[in-house]
Amino acid sequence: MTDFTFACTGVRADPYAAGPTLVFRLRITAGAGQRVHALALRCQIRIEPARRSYGTGEAAALHDLFGERARWGTTLQPLQFAQVSVMVPSFTGETETDIVVPCTYDMDIAAGRYLSALEDGEAPLLMLFSGTAFTGAGGFRVEPVPWDREAPFRMPAEVWREMVEQHFPGCGWLRLPRDTMADLLAYRSRHALASWEATVRALLDAAVAAAPPPPDPAWAGAVLPRAAERTAP
Repeated sequence: MTDFTFACTGVRADPYAAGPTLVFRLRITAGAGQRVHALALRCQIRIEPARRSYGTGEAAALHDLFGERARWGTTLQPLQFAQVSVMVPSFTGETETDIVVPCTYDMDIAAGRYLSALEDGEAPLLMLFSGTAFTGAGGFRVEPVPWDREAPFRMPAEVWREMVEQHFPGCGWLRLPRDTMADLLAYRSRHALASWEATVRALLDAAVAAAPPPPDPAWAGAVLPRAAERTAP
């Protein structure tokens, strides 16, 4: 069997894609002088969160995913990021190709929440490969890509932020059920609000106005007697 090896040499945000898209540059080596007629490649990309450290702000943002930092020894499990296929054309020995990965900014998806929580540094990724190779110098044979082929890669967090900013400049994205959206639309129409931002802001302001006032600072440090205690006459 052909001894394929893979290495990711870089990543960039695609500025011309219709939606958020990352483009990974992949180097494929089949051995010196080895002829590959075509390669039907499958690539699974996982996030390996245990392979980096996290600041205080990042730990707070990742609380919903992994819980308290004290539990991270058992909760920092790999996250599925993407699974894509690519057809690599004929090459001899070594070649490079792009792996195009459409991304989502849906904060209900664990991978998106994880990457958005990173303030700096790199996201530890692991690329797992499989597929079918069509090889042979003087003939033609079909062979599988071994299942143990993989390539670690540390993606700069800045690339993810750049990609999101290209498509959602200064904004976030929130998915809601249809009945909740219908209620929000009715509220917006009823109050003649100009935008969704104004609608959410009005609801937040109403919630703040309805909140009970904070306790009097003069009583903040007082120790009140328990109901079972007697007070002085």
